[in-house]
Amino acid sequence: MDPGWLGLYVLCSFHEKKKAHLASEMQIGDWMSDDVETETKPKSGRRPLTLRRTEKGAVKQSFSHGRSKTVVVETKRRRVLGAKSDAAASETPTKVVKKKTLTPKPAAKKAAPPPEEDDEKKQGAVLRTLSEDEKQARAEALAKSRREQEARAKQEAAERADREAREAEERARLEAERQRVAEEEAKRASEAEVRRKAEEEARLALEAEELERKQRSAAKADAKDKGADTEKDRKVEADPDNPLAQLGGRLKTRRKGVEERRDSKPKEPVRRRTGKLTIANALDDDERQRSLASVKRAREREKSARLQRGDVQRVVREVVIPETITVQELAQRMSMRAVDLTKELMKQGQMVTANELLDADTAQLIVEDLGHTVKRVSEADVEEGLGGEPDKDEDLEPRPPVVTIMGHVDHGKTSLLDAMRETDVVAGEAGGITQHIGAYQIETEDGRKISFLDTPGHAAFTQMRARGAEVTDIVILVVAADDSIMPQTEEAISHAKAAEVPIIVAINKIDKPEANADKVRTDLLQHEIQTESLGGDVQDVEVSALQKTNLDGLQEAILLQSELLELKANPNREAEGAVVEARLDKGRGAVATLLVQRGTLKRGDIMVVGAEWGKVRAMTDDKGKTIQEAGPASPVEVLGLNGVPEPGDQFVVVDSEARAREVAEFRHRQRREKEVAKSSGTSLDQMMAQLQDSEIKELPIVIKGDVQGSVEAIVSSLEKMSTDEVRVRVLHTGVGGISESDVILAGASSAPVIGFNVRANKGARDEAERSGVEIRYYSVIYDLIDDIKGVLSGMLAPELRETFLGNAEILEVFSISKHGKVAGCRVTEGKVERGAKVRLIRDDVVIHEGELSQLKRFKDDVQEVPAGQECGMSFANYEDMKVGDVIECFSVETVTRTL
Repeated sequence: MDPGWLGLYVLCSFHEKKKAHLASEMQIGDWMSDDVETETKPKSGRRPLTLRRTEKGAVKQSFSHGRSKTVVVETKRRRVLGAKSDAAASETPTKVVKKKTLTPKPAAKKAAPPPEEDDEKKQGAVLRTLSEDEKQARAEALAKSRREQEARAKQEAAERADREAREAEERARLEAERQRVAEEEAKRASEAEVRRKAEEEARLALEAEELERKQRSAAKADAKDKGADTEKDRKVEADPDNPLAQLGGRLKTRRKGVEERRDSKPKEPVRRRTGKLTIANALDDDERQRSLASVKRAREREKSARLQRGDVQRVVREVVIPETITVQELAQRMSMRAVDLTKELMKQGQMVTANELLDADTAQLIVEDLGHTVKRVSEADVEEGLGGEPDKDEDLEPRPPVVTIMGHVDHGKTSLLDAMRETDVVAGEAGGITQHIGAYQIETEDGRKISFLDTPGHAAFTQMRARGAEVTDIVILVVAADDSIMPQTEEAISHAKAAEVPIIVAINKIDKPEANADKVRTDLLQHEIQTESLGGDVQDVEVSALQKTNLDGLQEAILLQSELLELKANPNREAEGAVVEARLDKGRGAVATLLVQRGTLKRGDIMVVGAEWGKVRAMTDDKGKTIQEAGPASPVEVLGLNGVPEPGDQFVVVDSEARAREVAEFRHRQRREKEVAKSSGTSLDQMMAQLQDSEIKELPIVIKGDVQGSVEAIVSSLEKMSTDEVRVRVLHTGVGGISESDVILAGASSAPVIGFNVRANKGARDEAERSGVEIRYYSVIYDLIDDIKGVLSGMLAPELRETFLGNAEILEVFSISKHGKVAGCRVTEGKVERGAKVRLIRDDVVIHEGELSQLKRFKDDVQEVPAGQECGMSFANYEDMKVGDVIECFSVETVTRTL
């Protein structure tokens, strides 16, 4: 054989044997080691370039209970570049175990010992040191690993602390819960002990009473027996012939011994029933105890018997009786049962139940019959004490005057006030006219203050002017020098006289060429106002708001008048005053302009304003500056009310929210009852009025305004336009923007929505488009009133106006087969037209009224026939005509009516 082939054969056989030997070693090592991978590596830092060949094998492991496991074994060979003679010797097999064993074992033997350093040098391995970059990279990696470990340690410490805190909190909560449960258990145990003691005491009392009753019964029976025996012995001793008389002494002695033995015998204790009560037990129980209900009934009978005998004196109580009260509540106030009170009422002939309502008079009679005293109260008593006590003279201090500016429209009231305040309110009013009542305060050069109320001059704002006159001290009557006295000037004079306040006449616009102040003074005499220049006591000042002429003279006149009035108020008390104006502001809610009349209003005060209540959240003066308190005669704007009050309502500060809520609810209930009473009348007059109202045409509308005073003025003006045929029916009024609910309400009644200085939101506009509701906006009250008047005029039925045309006399009546009866007539007056209205008059009595159907002259149809000519006429659907009748011809015109 060729030596080369022989060497190759020997080498292959050697490798096969070595592979089998390694496989057996690995199988044994798997039983004793938990190492996953064993690999021999050279000790040098750099791995040599090698070519590897990988061989795979599988080793099956067997365990107890029939379990087995297959392990995949890979054998890798490494070839190190070097001498060819050492190539075969340098190849070292390495095993790789792909799966772990189930249980940990001792360390396994390594597959092959690592080669020594001299051998690696001999095999050609190269040793080298690390470069600076590699050292720096390894240092950074170590530092990064160290930082991560520190961060991980901190995080674990924080989590551990958090966990311990949560555990401590949970332990505390469980401990508190345990204590609470223990307290509840102790409380229940104490209550059970109290109940047990009460039951035991009741049982002992019942037993004692039963024992006493039995003793009394036994004593009565013994006394009765003794009485009988004594009587018998007396009879026996009295009869000497009776043989028992001789034995009397011995019988007495024997009976006495029996009684002594009976008394000395101990009494058996009361045997109580134990166990469940059944019918058999109840029938067999000879000594059954008396029930608690029976004892209560006996006590009630004994008590009623004592009351009937008069042994017990009744307790007289003071019973508070409101306007209406139920039988049950009245019995409770008299400390008696409702059943007994019902019996008393039935004795008096009133068949009532416990929930029946009694009026105050009936309740008073019952209480007095039962011997109690009565105290009558009313719901209106909740308002008692709101105003407080009258102020003492020593507590009063001088206060600024409250001045109201009144006059005709466009006479310069607001301009005069602007000139004194150095502002421009007129520019902010729509149409140049004042449509709101405003409150302002100015300070004179000497530091004295004057409060002003500016009222509208338009005829629609009568109530505003009346409110201004009620809360004022002085009225400034502004009269234009070129217009003199006008209708609203006369009305302002009437309001001032009704309020009994002094008047100062301010003659404005004296800068105009046509101004005539003397004419104004003379015209005022017609209204019983005599100025000082004419010998009277009313001050008059000539001013010009435009040129700011003589404004200081007007202020001096005001201060002089206030000194004469000696205006004083107590600032050290709870505030009271009046509502000047109110509105609903988007974002701030209800906003009310108040005038403090006495006391000091402070931020945080709780007050009642008419039918509304609230707490002063914020307070600003007339210049918009936030203030903390306001003294007497100070106008302020207040936020915090739960609703929009009515202008003119009085406000008062109370001590608690409960009192404020109670008073406000009472007033709100009163207003609602008045409204219901107006709409649901049952008297004959009201029924007749309702019948008449059903024949009147109505215009339903919904009104929303910016302030309550403007809405009130609009409603008052619209009500004045109502007649016997048409009227305005206001479905709803409110302050604030037009909402979706307003549109829905208007759509249900086919009514338009009127917005005065307000606008509708997007939801309301969309709803109006869907339902076809008209929304109309106004900023001047003139335009609103004119439009509503035009609508009401269109609702009026047109007027029929009759015009006389002429008369004709019937000379002959002809009967024509096709046309019926035809009257031959002569026109005696005026003319007769075809198609006109006619009346048939017989003996000056109208017997028919209809239309002229045919008009002919000879055989031709004509349109009209003048006086003096003859013609033929026939009526539509009427033929009862006679000779001598008169035919009156007339026309009817339709005329449109206006308010």
